Amino acid sequence: MSQNGAITMGKKGDETKRFILEKALSLFAEKGFKNVTMKDICMETGLSRGGLYRHYESTHQIFSEIVDTLMSRQDNELSEKMKNKVPAPIILDEILERYKKEMLDSSGSLSIAILEFYSENQSDNNDNMLFKQYLYSKEMWKNFISYGVERGEFKKVDSEEMIDLIIFSYQGVRMFATILPIDEHIPERLISHVKKALLGG
Repeated sequence: MSQNGAITMGKKGDETKRFILEKALSLFAEKGFKNVTMKDICMETGLSRGGLYRHYESTHQIFSEIVDTLMSRQDNELSEKMKNKVPAPIILDEILERYKKEMLDSSGSLSIAILEFYSENQSDNNDNMLFKQYLYSKEMWKNFISYGVERGEFKKVDSEEMIDLIIFSYQGVRMFATILPIDEHIPERLISHVKKALLGG
């Protein structure tokens, strides 16, 4: 009885945490990091102060978990597709199409929030969220490009150069999109360049 109860409580706790992260993500995307308070998250989730603090101590903790979750999810999805031997050009199309949508629609972007979080939490590179995100993305792309090359579906390229071009172009356009209107041809040109480099033609 108590064992089942503990399992139920654990599942309920996990569901509450997922709910908090989902609502907090929307707030951070809309308002940035520094303008979101625990009170805002209480109001958005409908949880009492005690109910929220039972799961998280601060907006810093919530935001860190959101970024870690998003990065892990992307990596897991890509790993699963490579494990199932999905053709590299199909995976590439899916990733670049998502990048294009995200570059043109800044409403769900955490770019500004991540910058604000880092500027408030100066630390060495091991704890720097921007640096961690960069390394995570870099490793993900490195594995994927190797996968495509080994299958004979990607051209042999300088992967370091290719990865930096993809990551910094994508993040740069997303950053600008939060403050400036972005011409839809910009992400199209970037995506075309990446496809040409990896697929040829």
